[in-house]
Amino acid sequence: MVSRYHTLELYNGSLNVEKITTAWYKEYKNLNYGAIITFVGVVRDENGIDGLSFDIYEPMLKLWFDKWRNKVNNKDVIILMAHSIGDVLNHECSYIATICSKQRRLALEIIDYFVEDFKANATIWKYDLKNQKKFYAQDRSKLIKHAGVLNL
Repeated sequence: MVSRYHTLELYNGSLNVEKITTAWYKEYKNLNYGAIITFVGVVRDENGIDGLSFDIYEPMLKLWFDKWRNKVNNKDVIILMAHSIGDVLNHECSYIATICSKQRRLALEIIDYFVEDFKANATIWKYDLKNQKKFYAQDRSKLIKHAGVLNL
């Protein structure tokens, strides 16, 4: 099987966690990685929302992901990521990040930094879904450097 090193996958709607993570596990388990660490982000049922909706600016997201790929290039680490585009209802998955590494400690450190940096810098906009309408989730969003409307 040809390996898909450092994969960024985007899907319409919620993510099929079992299908995605099983495919990644089957592909990378025989490459002698001692640690395959996965983070799964699930939409919480809170604040009266029915779910979340996501817009993605793919060219900038790919640039962000490429920076991470370059950061770990000499560490014998593989980064895998999947994210939803569009609507994801409560208790469904919208984000999966996996780190493959020969050492457990390195994989644990990288997954923590990767997920936090994703939340702060990836070009993904989140909206609350209520009664089949989208509302920008400004109170839970972070300002992305060099993005948005300029103040004059």
